[in-house]
This record gives sequence, structure tokens and C-alpha cells, in this order.
Amino acid sequence: MPKSKRNRPVTLSKTKKKPGSERKGKVLTEIKRAVDQYSSAYVFTYDNMRNQKLKDLREQLKSSSRIFLAGKKVMQIALGRSPADEAKTGIHKLSKFLQGDSGLLFTNLPRDDVERLFRDFEEHDFARTGSTATETVELKEGPLEQFTHEMEPFLRKQGLPVRLNRGVVELVADHVVCEEGKPLSPEAAQTLRLLGKQMATFRLYLVCRWSSDDFEAYKEGLAHLGAVDSS
Repeated sequence: MPKSKRNRPVTLSKTKKKPGSERKGKVLTEIKRAVDQYSSAYVFTYDNMRNQKLKDLREQLKSSSRIFLAGKKVMQIALGRSPADEAKTGIHKLSKFLQGDSGLLFTNLPRDDVERLFRDFEEHDFARTGSTATETVELKEGPLEQFTHEMEPFLRKQGLPVRLNRGVVELVADHVVCEEGKPLSPEAAQTLRLLGKQMATFRLYLVCRWSSDDFEAYKEGLAHLGAVDSS
């Protein structure tokens, strides 16, 4: 006998929001709050992001500024994409520059201070796999006295032609670790780290600036971001 459709149980509990939706909603709220709290806003881009270095910068600026690195669409929606839906007059102009590797800075600092901060900001670090080598690094045949004998098997795994000679790690032939302009292999990146050779520089570039009475774009940042229209 077929079951009656009228007797089917109905679930009355509310559907839980997905964690991702909650996070996006929180970011939207925080950006809208920042629009009201700070006097100016900037779009910036960057090279070789290092999360810990960015965290340090956030801590340095926390009394005067707020940095957001979130989904581009979320940031655009929070600012507004047109005069009709912008959070404040003119701020929608920032939205079209939120592309690629970019973020938002809200601040009460004077423009000159922000420009100087970004111009001088530079943090060196070890390059990661896939990064472009900034120079050619070649090791010459002979002893590698900076390495202990226990490291000889590991060095061989990184592709170095080494052997132990009376307890000393020795390179049996010249070896090119990396070539300028070419991507780093996992082995090259690891070897450069062992050599203490830093090839990555975390830099920040201002792309454009908004305030209640002004909007401007920065040529260097635009070129770095790849934007072609700064109107």
C-alpha cells in the first residue's frame, strides 16, 4: 500500500550557514565599518607575499590603519561597484583596481606618511619553488666546508655531485644551482636556503588612493598590477 504524502515528516530546524558565507559576511561588515572609521583608503599590490611579515606590518599600523586581504568580489561589494551602490561618494573607483594580487588599506595617516611607508617597505627572504632566480648561483668543485658530513646524503638528494673525502663534504664537479631568469626547482630552492642565499623580496606598491575629496592613481603600482585604465 503506498505511503500517504500527508504523513511525511517536516523538518522545522533552520539551515546552518556555511562557514565560508559567515566569513564573507564578517569581512563585508568590517570593510563597511572601516569606510566610516578611516579618512582614506588605498588599493595596493605586492611581490612575494610573506604572511608573517604582513602580520608584523599590521601590528605596526594597528593604531592608525586596517589592512584587508580578502576575496576581490567581497571587497568590491563592500566598497560598491558604481555610484549607485558605493559605501561613500567616489569610493567605488577603488573597486576596479582590486584585481590580481591586491588588497585594501584604510588609514588615518597623512598621504605622505603612507607613500613613504610603502616606498621604503622591503623584506628579504628565501625564494620558494617556482620563483624566478634573480642571479645565477654556481658552486665550484672542491670542499664544501660549510656543511657537516651528516648532510652529504641530503645534498646528493638535492642534485649536488658530492662525496665524503676524509670526513669533508666535497663537490666533485662544478654545479649550477640556478640560472638567472629561470624558475627555481624544489631542489634549487632548498639548496639556496642551505647556502643562506635570499632571492625573494616582499615589496608593497600603492595602486590608487581615495579620500572624501580626492582620488588618484600611482603609475608604478598600476604598471605592476597590469592595469591599463586609471581614469
